[in-house]
Formats: sequence, C-alpha cells, structure tokens
Amino acid sequence: MITTKQRSKLKSMANTLRPLVTIGKDELTENVIKEIEVALYHHELVKVAALQSCDTPAKIMCQQVCEVLFAEPVLCVGNRFVVYKRSNKENIEHIEL
Repeated sequence: MITTKQRSKLKSMANTLRPLVTIGKDELTENVIKEIEVALYHHELVKVAALQSCDTPAKIMCQQVCEVLFAEPVLCVGNRFVVYKRSNKENIEHIEL
C-alpha cells in the first residue's frame, strides 16, 4: 500500500506520461491485461486510456486491473487511469518512493 505522499509523487510523474495501453470496445480482455502487465514490468508507472466506446467506467476497469495484477491505483480521471507496480526487472531505473 502506498502512502498519500507517495501517490502525490506518482501523480506528478504521471502528468507527463502518454498512454502506453489503449482499451478498445472489447474492454478488459486477457490480452489487454497482459499488455498492461508487460508495460508495468518495463516502466513501473503506466497510463491507460479507454476509448469513448467503452461501456465500463475507467474507475471500475482500474480496480479490476489492480486486483488482477496486484498493482496500486494512482489516478483515475475521465477515461484514463494510472497504475503503479514495482518491477523486479534488473537494469532499469526504479521509481524511488
């Protein structure tokens, strides 16, 4: 569980990020979740965008992704959300909280 101060730092870092994953009309499929998992492995902080055609709100999709991948929700605004998970990948610059 991340603290409020840590979440604030992650939010400020997320402002400059572009969405790495886009969720289409099929919403959260296994492939989309796998893609988010790979992005988390490489980047630790991932912004996800949902298309307007998605019926499920981004907040609910964020909760589902966090439950499946054991990630931390950082931010959910409109049709975008940001998740964080510390990576065990070596040779990358980890985010210091």
